[in-house]
Amino acid sequence: MRTELRVLRRSEWDHWYGKLELAFGGAGESAEERELWGELTEVERSIGAWDGDECVGTAGAFTFAVTVPGGALVPAAGVTMVSVAATHRRRGVLTSMMRRQLDDVRGWGEPLAVLTASEPEIYGRFGYGIATHQLSLEIDSSRVRIAVPAGADDVRLRFAPVAESAEACESVYLRTIGTRPGMLARRPGWDRLPLLDPPAEREGASPMQCVLAERDGEVVGYVRFHNKPQWNRSGPDGSILVRHIDALDPGAYAALWRFVCEIDLTTTVRSRNRPVDDPLLQLVTDIRRCAVVVRDSLHVRLVDVGAALEARTYRTPVDVVFDVRDGFCPWNEGRWRLTGDSKGASCKRTGDDADLALSVRELGAAYLGGVSLRSLAGAGRVRELRDGTLAEASVAFGSDIAPWLPHGF
Repeated sequence: MRTELRVLRRSEWDHWYGKLELAFGGAGESAEERELWGELTEVERSIGAWDGDECVGTAGAFTFAVTVPGGALVPAAGVTMVSVAATHRRRGVLTSMMRRQLDDVRGWGEPLAVLTASEPEIYGRFGYGIATHQLSLEIDSSRVRIAVPAGADDVRLRFAPVAESAEACESVYLRTIGTRPGMLARRPGWDRLPLLDPPAEREGASPMQCVLAERDGEVVGYVRFHNKPQWNRSGPDGSILVRHIDALDPGAYAALWRFVCEIDLTTTVRSRNRPVDDPLLQLVTDIRRCAVVVRDSLHVRLVDVGAALEARTYRTPVDVVFDVRDGFCPWNEGRWRLTGDSKGASCKRTGDDADLALSVRELGAAYLGGVSLRSLAGAGRVRELRDGTLAEASVAFGSDIAPWLPHGF
């Protein structure tokens, strides 16, 4: 059975998206969600695999820029909406879409492709490495307290309608983009994504609520959350589900966490996506009662090794020759000399002897500074060919703040 691969037409979007929903279980989404994803889909950057009139594969790419170590925003294709019909598995449909997509990304001049995976083992064979991780927490707020720093008591907290406060919350997000690798600069329209509040996502809790943190009349933070009232034989046992929380200074951040952990009639606070170095871990009085779980988040693929490695800076001076394997994108194969420091970098092809041997997948994992080359070497995925170069490169690639993807796509 042969399939045709082609760029999506706007008139085909409903059929195409319906097949995506079917591949993910067929439950479908709310009309509000579907409408927003329809508006955000860049059809000219989306492809479908067709078996006659039937769409049997989907893949898209959003236009993003991702913050990298040093604070630069680097163009990146946000790979999304990838699916293959259950009737067409193991026939090369996914591989053909990944092949076409990475060729397109290269043609668009974007040095990176990034994605979040439904299953983490899928995309390694296409050169994607897990570059960021996220924490989920379930805080026993009946036993855990927030030890707030100076400045927390100077913050005024107030409830605000979710829609009316959206602009103020988005301004806080925009001010934090350049502070942490992995964060995304987005096109217009994406500010509507955090406002989606389908009942299926509430887990039986209230509609989304918003509390703003203000200092001297300026919004310096916010939290959006759901409240799930519940009672047992001993009394109130409600829970808070934190959807989004951010702040511009430590005092405001701590004040917001103290607020959600002290809401009346609740004993549990859950958060699904926080950075692995979240200051919250230093604020809670008993980390053992926070049920911390780590999972993968953003997967990174270097589409153009030279351009990608030149786009970021390095913590310490580095001069290293990589021998890069990339069977899926052969234009990256070979030896590259990276020289750089905290001010900039150069990465060019070279005939010099290699210092480190690795695949493009390992470069993607280490690219944002959250996964060390030494750790990858410990797993047998990076080989040191010249003594001392592994330590040099591993330190240089690191970031003093953990990379983090604040939302999916």
